Amino acid sequence: MAQFYSAKQRVTTKQRITVTIDDLDPFGQGVARHHGKTIFVSGALPGEQAEITLTDDKRQFARASVTRLLNSSPARVEPRCPHFTLCGGCQQQHVDEALQQQSKAQALSRMLSKEANHTVAVDEIIAGKTWGYRRRARLGLQWQNKSQQLQMGFRKEASNDLVNIQQCPILMPELEALITPLRDCLRDLKAVRRLGHVELVQADNGPLMVLRHLDALQADDLEKLERFSHKHQTKVFLDDGSEKLTALSDKQPYYQTHDLKLTFSPQDFIQVNDAVNQQMVAKAIAWLDLQAEDRVLDLFCGMGNFTLPVGKYVQIAVGVEGVAALVSQAAYNAQLNNLKNVRFFQHNLEEDVSRQPWAAQGFNKVLLDPARAGAAGVMTHVVKLAPQRVVYVSCNPTTLARDSQTLLSAGYHLERVAMLDMFPHTRHLESMVLFRKT
Repeated sequence: MAQFYSAKQRVTTKQRITVTIDDLDPFGQGVARHHGKTIFVSGALPGEQAEITLTDDKRQFARASVTRLLNSSPARVEPRCPHFTLCGGCQQQHVDEALQQQSKAQALSRMLSKEANHTVAVDEIIAGKTWGYRRRARLGLQWQNKSQQLQMGFRKEASNDLVNIQQCPILMPELEALITPLRDCLRDLKAVRRLGHVELVQADNGPLMVLRHLDALQADDLEKLERFSHKHQTKVFLDDGSEKLTALSDKQPYYQTHDLKLTFSPQDFIQVNDAVNQQMVAKAIAWLDLQAEDRVLDLFCGMGNFTLPVGKYVQIAVGVEGVAALVSQAAYNAQLNNLKNVRFFQHNLEEDVSRQPWAAQGFNKVLLDPARAGAAGVMTHVVKLAPQRVVYVSCNPTTLARDSQTLLSAGYHLERVAMLDMFPHTRHLESMVLFRKT
């Protein structure tokens, strides 16, 4: 039973409702209005009329699915992936790239404008290839007793059930090509019932995989994995749940950025979209307007994705990160690339930073790249440093808008905004903004 609320009365109807879609939210849902209530319609696009059925009816809004489309938007395209709508990985393969980017940029503009109390425009969209872009993915593994088959794939939306994928067109082609032979290899292992997941990563020196196994692997299983490694030129690492991986290859993966070589552990976080990452780092360097006398602080620095390239241009660059393994990897890469003016420190940036040795140093420019929770714990300290410029890279527009308020209240001006199309065809909205001291 569908329920709607108008200013005059509550209306209850069992009939299908016809609506016109006015907008597209950043999650790929069409937005319609009926009797003053906002309805989010899965799978519908702006300009389309649709008969819909409500799936969730709240006082302020409702969610619905399309029963029948009455017309089709010019922005509607045929999804490339046969698993689309079943797999929870992508939400917008039915939307052309221009509308995807436009809707995300508009959502970002609305959220930042609300905090700034004036209209904030998105200056640019940083994008790369929209297919074959993803250089890292984790595939779940489940043994089905009933069918005696191994399922390998991504989760369904809001479910722990796996979609047994045969292809994934957003993966880099080298990784997508591994799906079928990898499933065949794992299916033949004696340990097939005791596997957790497998991670695929495309490094600049070739693909690699990390296999999570719950029991020790027998010798013949190890031989099968080694044969797979040699046949498909894929480095294999084994994860038994301990802190250290077991490598069936002696090649350390790396990627290159801004004429630097960054080695990494298969478990380390790296940006999954290399093309957008390269542009993002270059944009941050340009926005910071780096000079030889600058002292730059990079918070939530990871393994130095920004810190190391920045270090090529400035007097000193300091990176701070909470994960010890990433700090060690970053320091190793600084040494590897002969960057003697770059230093890294480990500290939980959700805790007080005022007594940390790096916090007492003077910095005239700051870069932040926090996780989804944002950077609330360090924003006050950033203000105390009084840097000339602050670049904030965000994977969550809600916490970006919140943290921006701290800088705006301290007299900073939000000067530039870019939407990062890091994850085409998905609901993820990433961005970077530049603040300048007024």
